[in-house]
Amino acid sequence: MVRGMIIAAGAAAVALGSPAAAQQQQPQPVTRGQFIAKLDQSFNGMDTNHDGSLSLAEVQAAQAKEAQQVRAVLQAKLRAAFNQLDTNKDGQLSWPEFAAQGAAVKLTQPPATQVLQGLDTNHDGKVSAAEFRASKLPAFDKADLNHDGTVTPDEERRANGGK
Repeated sequence: MVRGMIIAAGAAAVALGSPAAAQQQQPQPVTRGQFIAKLDQSFNGMDTNHDGSLSLAEVQAAQAKEAQQVRAVLQAKLRAAFNQLDTNKDGQLSWPEFAAQGAAVKLTQPPATQVLQGLDTNHDGKVSAAEFRASKLPAFDKADLNHDGTVTPDEERRANGGK
């Protein structure tokens, strides 16, 4: 059980890293050597008595420290979002302040004429049901990985780049 916690804590430390590392936007390739070095660094940071092994107390302390760091980052993000919404800086959000954020969202859509032209494959100025279907079916067929006529949630996830 302790071994499982050690592995989980080590994996979490590597996966999450520091709060600053969690904010990186572009994942970078990692060599096996770099991964091992990061594991060793995480382990050494958790092994507070430097005896070469992690005790339950050390794992618990590392988990508490990581949780505190994550909470601090989340708290800072929440505070920044609140401050952005609180336009009159009174420390409270009114409905108009909150709703203004929704109104500020810009929806970009192509002109309807452009959409119609893209769907109207026979160029008669109208889009039939068959033309409309023809524009959407290739995406379904691509997602139907086993070609059984049904797209399962797993197939949809995989088709959208998930594993």
